[in-house]
Amino acid sequence: MAAGAMAAVGTGSVVWPFVHQMNPAADTLALSTTEVDLSAVEVGQSVTVMWRGKPVFIRHRTEKEIQDSKDVDVASLRDKQTDADRAKIPEWLIVIGVCTHLGCVPLGQKQGDERGEYDGWFCPCHGSVYDASGRIRKGPAPTNLEIPTYTFLSDTLVRIG
Repeated sequence: MAAGAMAAVGTGSVVWPFVHQMNPAADTLALSTTEVDLSAVEVGQSVTVMWRGKPVFIRHRTEKEIQDSKDVDVASLRDKQTDADRAKIPEWLIVIGVCTHLGCVPLGQKQGDERGEYDGWFCPCHGSVYDASGRIRKGPAPTNLEIPTYTFLSDTLVRIG
């Protein structure tokens, strides 16, 4: 019995380094999530952060943007999602800033950018227009802007990924 236990421990000590080397490296794990402090983002302002090499748009939406997004007839949308499906907390919309048509980065994040007729984002490459909920409203893009996995750690701190 004791010999069997010793053999198991010995085998484990030999096998473990090989199994452990297959785990992601620390730098890879660090890229898998990012934490963003939202305390300095004013209502109506947008910020862009990078996550996994992609821009992530975070918009602190105004009451008008929230209400306009809620009032949309979902049946009229190409990619049918309610605003509640897209924003865990109505004031904060978090989307991956990559057009779902050909992978361009839409305008609408910076003050003075063209936002399109739905006050969201506009991709000038082929004319895709997204609303303030990141839903495709016009143009060739087939789907809404993607929502990354995210969790609010507090009222002003969000973890993406």
